[in-house]
Amino acid sequence: MKPTTFLSQRIQDVVLMFFQYVMLSHRWEGKEPLLSDIQGKRVYELNPVDGVIKLQSFCKVAHDAGYRWAWSDTCCIDKNNNIDLQESVNSMFIWYHHSALTIVYLSDVPPSSESGALAKSAWNSRGWTVQEFLAPKVVLFYQKDWTLYLDDRSPNHKESTAIMRELGAATGINAQALVAFRPEMRDAREKLQWSSMRVTTLQEDIAYSLFGIFGVHLSPIYGEKKQNALGRLLQEIIAQSGDITCLDWIGKSSEFNSCLPASITSYAAPSFVPPSLSEDEVQTLVSSLRDARTVELASRLYTTFDQLTAPRFAHRRLHLPCIVFAVTEVTLRPGHDQGTRFIYEVKADGLLDLLITTDDKLIPFSRTTPIRQKFLLVRPWDRSVLGLHDFAQLFDLADDAQSSNVMEYYETPPSSPVCDSTDMCPGEDAPFDPEFDARALRLIVRFAGQPFSAFLLVQQWSGEYKRIAADHQIIAQVKGMTSVHDMIDIRTLEIL
Repeated sequence: MKPTTFLSQRIQDVVLMFFQYVMLSHRWEGKEPLLSDIQGKRVYELNPVDGVIKLQSFCKVAHDAGYRWAWSDTCCIDKNNNIDLQESVNSMFIWYHHSALTIVYLSDVPPSSESGALAKSAWNSRGWTVQEFLAPKVVLFYQKDWTLYLDDRSPNHKESTAIMRELGAATGINAQALVAFRPEMRDAREKLQWSSMRVTTLQEDIAYSLFGIFGVHLSPIYGEKKQNALGRLLQEIIAQSGDITCLDWIGKSSEFNSCLPASITSYAAPSFVPPSLSEDEVQTLVSSLRDARTVELASRLYTTFDQLTAPRFAHRRLHLPCIVFAVTEVTLRPGHDQGTRFIYEVKADGLLDLLITTDDKLIPFSRTTPIRQKFLLVRPWDRSVLGLHDFAQLFDLADDAQSSNVMEYYETPPSSPVCDSTDMCPGEDAPFDPEFDARALRLIVRFAGQPFSAFLLVQQWSGEYKRIAADHQIIAQVKGMTSVHDMIDIRTLEIL
C-alpha cells in the first residue's frame, strides 16, 4: 500500500471511529427526559430519577463499547419544532440503519430471563419498534439490569439463531427481513400485518412509524387522526407502486376512502392464498380450452389486461382497474335481520353464490324485483398474474450483481403480447403465436380455475362506487371454464 493511500485510510478510520453513533430502542415509561431537560448539561450530573437513569445507563453502555455519540428519541428531537419533528419522522429509519450499533432496552425483562421473555416484553408491542430493529445492521438486546439478553455475548444479536428465532415467532416477520431488511413497497400487505396489532401513544404514529419501512416521505400532521394518517400512507403506496395487496382487509371502511380500512388492525387476519394448481392440472385445463373461440377470447382478454393502467388516487378517489361481475340478487338470510350485523345471500353473473356479512343494511333485490342502484362484485386487477417479469425486481437484481445488463436475468428475451410490427393484435387476424396463446390460456386458467378475493361495491347516485365493508374475506369462484365469457367486463371504476 502506498503511503498516501495508507494515510487516507487511516484518516478515514479515525473519522469513522469518532463519528460512529449508537441508537436506543426502548419503550417510553413515566417521565422521560426531553431536549429541554438535558440541553447544555452533562448527562451524568442530572438528577437520577425516572427516565434519566435509563438515559445515563444507555450512555454508559455506549461509551464502554467504545463509541462517543449516543442518540435517544426522548431527548434528541425538539418536539416543539415542527420542522425538526418532520425531519425526524422521515429520517428515523435511515438514522437507525446507519448506526454502528442499536441497543434495545427491555425494561420489563428481569435479569437471567430464559428464552421467551423477549417475545412477551411490552417493547415488542409498540409501533415504532418495528423499524427500530429492522433498520439497523447491528443490534444488542439488554435486560432490565443492563445485562445482555440470554447472556448472549456475540457482537451482533442479529446473528444469534436463538434470539432471531424468538423474534421471528413473536412478530411474524421472516428471517431474511429480520436480518437484512430493505425498505420497499412490494408485498405491502405483509408489512402492514407486521404492525397490525401494535400500539402507539399518539394514534397517528401507527401510520407514521411505517414511513421508513415503505421508503415513503410524507409530512406528519399530528391531529389528523389515524384514519387520515393511514389513508395518506396507503394512498402513497398504491400510487407509487400499484401494489393492491393493501386493499385486502376485513373490518370497517375508512372515511378517507371506502376501499381502505379505518384501522391497521384490519390487516391482522392472514391474507387469502388460493390453493395452487399443479402443472399437470394447469396443462389439462389449458388443453380443454383450446377451441378457436376460447383462444381468441383469451387473447383479447390478455391484451386488454396488458394495456390496463395502474391503479391511482386523485383527490382521495381511487381509480381501480377491475374485472366486474354484475350482482343480480341480494337476499337477507332468514333469521338474520336483527342487530347491527346482516348476512346476505349474493348472486352474480358467472360466479358461484356467496354469503356476505356486513354492518351495512342493503336493500334486497333480484331480477324480478330490481332496484335502481347497481351492485358489483369485483376482482381488482393485479398485473402480476400476466406472468411477466417485474422490471423493478430485475433492476434490483442488476444492482445487487453490479451489472448493467438487465437482459441477462431473462431466460429468454420477453416478447410483446400486444401488437407486432403490422399493428395487428391477437384475436384480430394477428399472426399465429403459440407462445402468446399458451400464456393467454394459462391466464384464463388462473382466473377461472382458482377462487379469488373480491369485494362488493355499490353505486352512488353521482355514478361513483363505494365499497361495502365485510367482517370476513369475500372469496369468489367462477362457475367454471365455460364462464370465461362472463369475465369480459373489464373497466376502471372510480371509488369514493
